[in-house]
Amino acid sequence: MSATATGIGITRLGQIAIHTKDVERAAAFYEEKLGLKLLFKAPPGLAFFDCGGVRLMLERTEKPEFDHPSSVLYFSVPDIQTAYGKLKESGVQFEDEPHLIAKMPTHDLWMTFFRDSEGNLLALMSEVTR
Repeated sequence: MSATATGIGITRLGQIAIHTKDVERAAAFYEEKLGLKLLFKAPPGLAFFDCGGVRLMLERTEKPEFDHPSSVLYFSVPDIQTAYGKLKESGVQFEDEPHLIAKMPTHDLWMTFFRDSEGNLLALMSEVTR
C-alpha cells in the first residue's frame, strides 16, 4: 500500500472535532494541562489547537445527537511515566496507570487512559524501545 490512499487522495488526518459543554473550560484543559498550542478561537464557541500537525477543534455542543463524549484520542508521548506523573500532579483524573499493551518486534506499546474536563476519554501512548 502506498503512503497515499486510493480514491480521492487522502494522506493524513487534518482535524478532529471534540464536543464540549463549556469551550472555555475545555480550552483551558487542553492548553494548560496537556500543553497543546492554542491556534485561535472563533465565534460561536470554537477553539482550535495544534497537535503535531493535526488540528483539534473544540466546539460547543448545540444538537442533542452530538451531546456525548468523543472518540478516544491517543496522544503519543516519548516517556509515558513522566507524562503520567506530570498530568496526575496537575489534577488530571486517570482511569488507570501506565501499562504494557503489547510487545512489538522493536518496542513495547504502553498506554494509560484519562478524562478531559468534559468527560471525554483520552489516552497517552508510548512506544518504548527495548
